[in-house]
Amino acid sequence: MASRVVMPKLSDTMEEGRILRWLKQEGDPVETGQALAEVETDKATVEMEAYTNGTIRKLISAEGQFVKVGDLIAIIGAPGEDVSALLPAAAAPAPAAEPGPPPAAAPSPGAAPRSFQAAAAPLAAAGAPAATGRSVKASPLALRMAAEAGLDLASLQGTGPQGRVIKRDIEAALAQAPAAAPARQAAPQRARSLSLAAARDAGPESQDVELSPVRRTIAKRLVQSKGPVPHFYLTIDVAMDRVWDAYKALRDQKSSISINDIIVKAAALALRQHPEINASFAGDHVKVFSRVHIGMAVALEDGLITPVLRDADLKPLEEISDEARSLAERARAKKLQPNEYTGATFSISNLGMMGIEEFSAIINPPEAAILAVGAVRQVPVVADGALTVGWRMKVTLSVDHRVADGAAGARFLQTLRRFLEHPLLMA
Repeated sequence: MASRVVMPKLSDTMEEGRILRWLKQEGDPVETGQALAEVETDKATVEMEAYTNGTIRKLISAEGQFVKVGDLIAIIGAPGEDVSALLPAAAAPAPAAEPGPPPAAAPSPGAAPRSFQAAAAPLAAAGAPAATGRSVKASPLALRMAAEAGLDLASLQGTGPQGRVIKRDIEAALAQAPAAAPARQAAPQRARSLSLAAARDAGPESQDVELSPVRRTIAKRLVQSKGPVPHFYLTIDVAMDRVWDAYKALRDQKSSISINDIIVKAAALALRQHPEINASFAGDHVKVFSRVHIGMAVALEDGLITPVLRDADLKPLEEISDEARSLAERARAKKLQPNEYTGATFSISNLGMMGIEEFSAIINPPEAAILAVGAVRQVPVVADGALTVGWRMKVTLSVDHRVADGAAGARFLQTLRRFLEHPLLMA
């Protein structure tokens, strides 16, 4: 008997998914547990498995199409079985039409929606060879980098999902052709102006860029957070001289431990002492957690994700460092498992490595707080009445006022500062 295949819920926050690639085609046999398709969720790219044996009788959704959780995407049945009763009206066979002149060409009703991938070709540099007919797919960041560097995207082989050109492909192309840069830089200003004018006139003034599943979820969740959640913010300046000295000593010993790893450890220990911050709002009560699971924000090309370091207060720095690096690598490759990005009780967002001195982060519900970490910078400071040079770092705590008040947040930050200014206390 034929069965319906629907879009499964592959993450706790997933509301829809995009089918990147069908791994089985109509007429192919399939067994329980075999991969049917690659699906991009709001968190990762995962393989969707079959839950029954049979033959693929109909693929309802096209590659690249967004499908809501629970909606029909395929039908599995016996070879030759009539499955018309399970088909949606739009996919049911149409009655035979009288012979007549052939209709004008029209787009396929199952075609994927237009996205930024189709917009890659017009962004090739002026004067570059025309595309060879190959459909060029690229991330928004890769499009911008290619336009700035004058690269023809049609000449690159993408290594992202479905052959998409991504940041590392642009960087690799630039690294392989270092001699081309001086030639471009030496071009006369008039020729550059003409090229820019040609590029400007070659296409539309703007293009609609389709949101990825990650960016769609961010857009929904931030509205749910910033509006309903009453944020307040507390900022402190931390003396990082001893942490910096420890970091340099570890680096000299070829250790992979980073300053961010030390901050994660310090925050986890501070949360153990201040469980009112390690909590979440639950309607008519506050849920206070006994375990400390730190979500660390990792930037992706089209958004961010927060892999979770579980029981971070109980782990040594070496284990935190190894686990954090592994999670970040898998997050960027979109290979995280659901249990690796769910269940955080507190989050840390660090933009210090990008030169940001101070910022305020938006709370990730249902967590009650998030720590925004700025750059460790060398600045003039006054110590014992004398002017000297020291290492300082600003951190800002965003707190859900329904869960905790300013005094509770301040006490947490005082404890965090004590651990960072006296790192031996973390041993």
